[in-house]
Amino acid sequence: MRAKLDAREAELGAQVRSVNEEAEEAPSRSPPENVGDIGDQGEELIRGAVRHAEMERDQMELRQIADARERMDHGTYGTCVDCGADIPLARLEVLPFSNRCISCQEKYETAHPGGVRIPPAL
Repeated sequence: MRAKLDAREAELGAQVRSVNEEAEEAPSRSPPENVGDIGDQGEELIRGAVRHAEMERDQMELRQIADARERMDHGTYGTCVDCGADIPLARLEVLPFSNRCISCQEKYETAHPGGVRIPPAL
């Protein structure tokens, strides 16, 4: 499982670096020579919002990977943080950073609905 976490962390790290590099090179960072019409401006705002949401998602997953490693180090990896039951191996193979069994995860998601957060500029 540690190898799966390492591989996913490397993949996410590369994606985050790529987005950061792209943002530094984005035309919006330099003075616009040709601003375009309102449709172009709106499209750029939407693309920026999507990039922002993807970056947040990737950073959250990186935190979950770090938390999973910490649980491994403390001997609590594979145990549900809510009910203490063993998390099924099949679940850990798909989501190696899982910290809840399926039942507790469903309850958590019902109590804490998530969604894509769009920056206030939109």
